[in-house]
Amino acid sequence: MELEEFAEEVGTTGPVTIAGLATRGGPVDGVRTVMAPVGIDWIEPEEMTVQCGAGTPVEELDAALARYGQAVAIPPTGTIGGALALGHSGIRRLGYGPVRDVLLQARYVNAAGEIVKAGGPTVKNVTGFDLCRLLVGSRGTLGFVGEVILRTRPRASFEQWFVADGDPFEVYAQLYRPTSVLWDGTTTWVLLEGHADDVRAQAADFGLVPADPPAVIPTGGRWSLAPHRLGELRGTGAFIAEIGVGVVHHEHPAPVREVDPAVLDLHRRIKHQFDPDGRLNPGVDVLAPA
Repeated sequence: MELEEFAEEVGTTGPVTIAGLATRGGPVDGVRTVMAPVGIDWIEPEEMTVQCGAGTPVEELDAALARYGQAVAIPPTGTIGGALALGHSGIRRLGYGPVRDVLLQARYVNAAGEIVKAGGPTVKNVTGFDLCRLLVGSRGTLGFVGEVILRTRPRASFEQWFVADGDPFEVYAQLYRPTSVLWDGTTTWVLLEGHADDVRAQAADFGLVPADPPAVIPTGGRWSLAPHRLGELRGTGAFIAEIGVGVVHHEHPAPVREVDPAVLDLHRRIKHQFDPDGRLNPGVDVLAPA
């Protein structure tokens, strides 16, 4: 599908929702559904960039980039557009950075059915409002992303999970650029990437023991806690905390927190500016836990 066809499907009137592979929740019920273009347009390994349709499965893009020894720092499920719309980074965020940093340029369809370009194909491309960062995590309420240019990264030649003894924050502080440090209240897991000899040498220096990663990452809720409060999670149910990131994957939904009225007002004004008639993914609340 061409982007122009996608824009025509979105149209100019009436409520409309966008669907992907439903790995991060389905489209809004009872609303006309559209799907973003699919396919990889080009890969520029020397520039470490790739352009593709937002409906392209992450696994398909990852397989194509693997031929060049590269990857994108996006969780390996669902579609590219779905991952960007939700804005949740994977458990390798500590080493790879947040998913919002992956998006260099987006061409999206706004509420008026127009194609809008945000960002540019290079890293330093913003001279005004950085709309790409605004789109990431907006859950399709500000515009439907159809085509993206993404930043790629070198694919590690070797990776290994380990378990470590001691306080997880002390473990994290001692290591050199770990990709992930996870803790479930008892066990600390560490993921190291790089040259095999370097990984094994660092593991030997700090007494890390090779192990499998956590068998299950709880999906009940995504909590955010300050480091000094992680001890409060003991006895609340199964959880995995991302040390150095502040994200907790819990078997239970996150406790309800009151939204600051100023933040709520800001979100309402942004939504009205981008979608005054509330046609895009109606009823979706970006401030609600996902």
